[in-house]
Amino acid sequence: MTDRDAQHMTEEELREKKDKELIELLNEIRVALSGAAVLFAFLLVVPFNTGWSETTRPMRTAYVIAFMATLLAVITLMTPTVYHRLRWRERNKERMLHVANLTTLGGMVLFAVGMTAAAYLVIDSVVNTMYALVVTVALGAFFLLLWLAVPLHAPYDRWDEHVTIDEIDDRGDEETPH
Repeated sequence: MTDRDAQHMTEEELREKKDKELIELLNEIRVALSGAAVLFAFLLVVPFNTGWSETTRPMRTAYVIAFMATLLAVITLMTPTVYHRLRWRERNKERMLHVANLTTLGGMVLFAVGMTAAAYLVIDSVVNTMYALVVTVALGAFFLLLWLAVPLHAPYDRWDEHVTIDEIDDRGDEETPH
């Protein structure tokens, strides 16, 4: 979409664009949330396994980090759905999109921390601490590369860069006369 196209968008087109963005975001959350839920379920049972008494302090620390980060990831990844349910009749979809975007990003960061700590716990249990540290650092770097550097390395051509957030709010959430 060119700048000229965005300048000539009707209120209805802006509302449809926001609806589409929200649907895309909620679909992305479904994918992330299912992975976080599976990891959380795994982490819930770990301390009740017979070998738990043999874990070291660093392993228990990694477990607590993995458990708490994954729990917080699930909460933050569910936040957009709860927000939408509580505010679904209100006309401030732009605010909902901003909140959903921020909580989704936060949830993904927490999920990456949880997966990295869980990887440390598993590798330390199966191989040894030094190997677990090396793999954990490499995994953290891999997350940074794929989830941060790759998406942000090139300039992004926004469809709405010439329009302020207030203008989008004003034009996109008003009732269109029929």
